[in-house]
Amino acid sequence: MDGLIRLRIDLSYDGTAFYGWGVQKDLRSVQGEILRVFNFLTHSKVDIFVAGRTDAGVHARGQVIHVDLNQHQIDRLENPERLNRALPEDIRIHSMTVAPVGFDARFSALWRRYSYRVCDESTQMSPLERNHTLFHYKPLDIDAMNQAAQGLLGLQDFAAFCKPRDASTAMREVEYLKWHREEAACVMTVQADAFCHSMVRSIVGALIPVGDGRKPVGWPAEILAGRDRTLGPTVMPAHPLVLEQVGYPSEQDMSARQIITRSKRAQDEG
Repeated sequence: MDGLIRLRIDLSYDGTAFYGWGVQKDLRSVQGEILRVFNFLTHSKVDIFVAGRTDAGVHARGQVIHVDLNQHQIDRLENPERLNRALPEDIRIHSMTVAPVGFDARFSALWRRYSYRVCDESTQMSPLERNHTLFHYKPLDIDAMNQAAQGLLGLQDFAAFCKPRDASTAMREVEYLKWHREEAACVMTVQADAFCHSMVRSIVGALIPVGDGRKPVGWPAEILAGRDRTLGPTVMPAHPLVLEQVGYPSEQDMSARQIITRSKRAQDEG
């Protein structure tokens, strides 16, 4: 990377009108919009790397990317304000800083935190929130869902909760998983070292039937132990899901974390 400077960029986006993070031919994507602006402003073709790829309809409040540019390209970008003037209004850049040595948006990350919002009070369901909230027409028992969530914590094989991928493992460590109430909404917060495809929405799909009384408290743990995706929970809609934050180590531990994560992912896919 001689002559190149790595930038860390923090951003958010409303995923409603996007077909996910990654570039897709003839479909609107978050990455595609950002690349369009970066390429135009720098008069060159650049690559951006993301902390966590989000699916179609998923939002982000705390997404992180990195990009390697020379000083001339950085000067053409100027600042987040210029980027935001060029970007569509459903993407906002919040900060753009020189990254510490060893920083990688994906491989340096210690954890990702997501939230999922469900409204279970029909008279309080606002159509203004329909793009960010799941409307559920049965009351949910927060205590029962939190009790059931205990069986999904720790380092476990989430094969029953993930979309299968060839030559990869579904071993993930869920560090935090809890529901709380915000007025008429039930909000789930989940944090893990990483998530496999559809994992968070499948966790919601396992816990909601417990909350509305259709399934016993032990049902999500039974699914997990079975490791059979065909018997797994319903994958819930994407629009209430938000990437809230990505956590990174201290600057002195950044390079070491990247090496550990790359080694782990290579083992997963090898």
